[in-house]
Amino acid sequence: MRTFIAIELEKEIRDTLFQIQEELKSVQADIKWVKPEDIHLTLKFLGEVEEAKIPEIIQCLQELGSQIKPFTVRISGLGAFPGLKSARVIWAGVKEDTNELMKLAETIEDGLVKLGFPKESRKFSAHLTLGRLRSNKNKDKLGQKLEKIKIPELSQRINSIALFESVLHPTGAAYQKLSEISLSKT
Repeated sequence: MRTFIAIELEKEIRDTLFQIQEELKSVQADIKWVKPEDIHLTLKFLGEVEEAKIPEIIQCLQELGSQIKPFTVRISGLGAFPGLKSARVIWAGVKEDTNELMKLAETIEDGLVKLGFPKESRKFSAHLTLGRLRSNKNKDKLGQKLEKIKIPELSQRINSIALFESVLHPTGAAYQKLSEISLSKT
């Protein structure tokens, strides 16, 4: 089963991101949009995992979650990977003041290495994927629009992380939460 670890977003944030997606659709670029209910903050993509290994992963995440205290993130700005001129992925940025999000990602990364998962070669980059470009159609207009849109100040208290299964369908991936793990360091 394909799995990943992520932070779920509150409805207010997903609704605002949906409004931004709707505004970006006006440029008529060729983009496969992420359904608002599926927008999340990925901490680690695990890929294919044997079902028998899931309890071990959950146990590991529970131990790691007890080492991290809850924290707050802010949604901040829009952009594209690898850049506006060569956009392939449209994203909303995530910021926080205490470095707890980076610490959480690193703790998960290091903890899962002990279970045999390879360490990421790229540095963790906190973002919320809004869509993926399928072609270059209206890419310049899209870049201009991304620079103009201002995201309202949104924040969310992060009290938990979740392990998800990603089931691939012809219409796109469907996500099913396998376990939710509380952050509980006091």
